Amino acid sequence: MFADKPNGSESQILITVGKRSVACGKNINKMIKHIVFWNLADTAEGKSKAENALIIKADLENLIHEIPQIKKIEVGINHPDAPAGNYDLALYSEFETMDDLDIYQKHPAHQQAASYVKQVVTARVCVDYE
Repeated sequence: MFADKPNGSESQILITVGKRSVACGKNINKMIKHIVFWNLADTAEGKSKAENALIIKADLENLIHEIPQIKKIEVGINHPDAPAGNYDLALYSEFETMDDLDIYQKHPAHQQAASYVKQVVTARVCVDYE
């Protein structure tokens, strides 16, 4: 599932090759991307890794309905046939500004979801970029 909301801060793509420039018909949004990867414990909170991954996916993806600053959010569960060294979960989300990302991170609904994640996670890495 990939949840998406419309955004008003759009800019047009301009592609230049040699002396020619072409404006693409599709506009893009310059957004803050918040990406997080987690590894989960094999068992935690009385549930398997697979069960906890599904709980986290549902909890985080449902935040788009509670936190208006979220413009896109998706949680992916690592494919069972992927290499063993991969992370178990990936979060991809977009925000208009770093202030919006901060509001999201401090929002009570996010804090509640994050508290569960902290109980079942063994490793976390994150990057925020524009």
